[in-house]
Amino acid sequence: MFYRTSDGHPLAHNPFNSIVAPRPIGWISTRSEMGDNLAPYSFFNAVAYTPPQVIFSSTGVKPDRDGTKDSVSQLREAGVFCANLVTYALKDQMNASCANYPAGTDEFAECGIEKAECETIDCPRVAAAPASLECRVVQVIKLLGEGNYLVHGEVTGIHIADDCLKDGLYAPPDRLVRLGNRGDYAAVSETFEMLRPKL
Repeated sequence: MFYRTSDGHPLAHNPFNSIVAPRPIGWISTRSEMGDNLAPYSFFNAVAYTPPQVIFSSTGVKPDRDGTKDSVSQLREAGVFCANLVTYALKDQMNASCANYPAGTDEFAECGIEKAECETIDCPRVAAAPASLECRVVQVIKLLGEGNYLVHGEVTGIHIADDCLKDGLYAPPDRLVRLGNRGDYAAVSETFEMLRPKL
């Protein structure tokens, strides 16, 4: 099949989200004058090594956040955010935190998620996350379409759970990823190694 994206698609669910997959989940925590916030974003990835940098995109709007969502509104105010990674064991809490709570709701408290403080920024993090990336906002870029923003952050500190380090390597029990459709996820636990060829 073929369809022009400007014409829409004939399927039950937008296939774009499923085609570009799997996507890691950035469980983004922020702090502002309204309090602490936590929300998952599947348009998330690392984009550079030195200095380490990540991006995530927020799509859609909330009526109580002036053309965006809580995370973008709060990180614009604070200039920092934390990207927490997710495992299968955290899937239910992660999913609960994506509910459309009113601005000012602390999803940590609302969803029973243990909070810890970051070291290099004034921001909460998910205590049980296998890894958390403390970030300074580099830029927030308005994308095409209503309520679409790309957030670019420089990683200033990294937390790794002790049980996710094996033989000097980061090795979480699994990595929860988004696959698209209505609510398709996967827990990636089987890995294999391929080394770059030397010429």
